[in-house]
Amino acid sequence: MTGNWVRVLVGIAAFAIVGAVGIVVTGTLDAATDLKGAADKVVGIILIALIVGFVAYLVVEYAQTKRFSSITSQFDTRTIVLIPIAIAINIILGQTVAAALKVPVYLDSIGTILVGVLAGPFAGALTGGLANLIWTYVLPAPFHSDYAAPFFIVAVEIGLLAGVFGRLGFFRSRPNTPPDRLVVGAVVSLLIVGALTVYTYVRYYSTTFTFFNPEGDTSAVFQIFGYLVLALLVAAIVGFLVLLFARRDLGVAYIVVGGAITGVVSALISAPISSVFFSGVTGSGTDLLVAAFQQAGSDLQSAVVQQGLLSDPIDKTITFFVVFAILGALSRRFVARFPQGEQAIGLAEE
Repeated sequence: MTGNWVRVLVGIAAFAIVGAVGIVVTGTLDAATDLKGAADKVVGIILIALIVGFVAYLVVEYAQTKRFSSITSQFDTRTIVLIPIAIAINIILGQTVAAALKVPVYLDSIGTILVGVLAGPFAGALTGGLANLIWTYVLPAPFHSDYAAPFFIVAVEIGLLAGVFGRLGFFRSRPNTPPDRLVVGAVVSLLIVGALTVYTYVRYYSTTFTFFNPEGDTSAVFQIFGYLVLALLVAAIVGFLVLLFARRDLGVAYIVVGGAITGVVSALISAPISSVFFSGVTGSGTDLLVAAFQQAGSDLQSAVVQQGLLSDPIDKTITFFVVFAILGALSRRFVARFPQGEQAIGLAEE
């Protein structure tokens, strides 16, 4: 096991232990009578656990290398300037799309993913976490949101994964890919996304909700909803294949896989937060989906998970594509000046 993985595992273990102790010490959280107080307690517990986990990571790294280079290298002047801009992008788009337009996607993590890809996992995590905390505890109306802070751990996770995927080259454009490699990329990415889809459907949908004949409700409304979901899935697959082969860029396949994985992880983390503190109602366009799944026979917890697994992978895949397009529009020389820029666009291998 490499030194990097040792410090990561120590940090995760410290986070989990402190989080569990905090929950035990805090006791039962009565979100029904004191929503804000319960949410603030959870935010405090997670924030303290993150800080302790981060300190544990630093202690192990210093014991290994006598330096903190894995952290300090991610926060150069360009990154520090980019972070507040990215936070503003998150909040403005998130407030507009989720709260104002009521669209069942969020688009509130474009800045987080951009920083994660260009600078690294820790810079992305910091950007996501700060954005959600500022959104709730600092900003006044009309940009204030009571819902953002409890989900800041999800924003941290998105930034971490974006940094990891950026380091692995998922956001790297691969133009003029040979047709045989495009076919292999299409098959592999569809298999990965298909496996995620089958698992989530069998695990979270089939026992309480069947797309074409909902248990306990045979009304035409839900059958139409089921066929609409199927049509969207087919359209997404066709659109992916057309985009992949029209652009002849294997990077499209990487983006789809990275977005889908990030969306599934985000949905599983955010579901208990949404159901416990907000009863599935977060003031966004996804509230309608939660209500639809409940009407179809799901309990609240299941309905929130089902909504998340439907909307989050779509949202994160769209967001990954937006960042992919932004990186493609920027000059390679400019991108390469960021701490992780060369790895993100592939200059490190040229």
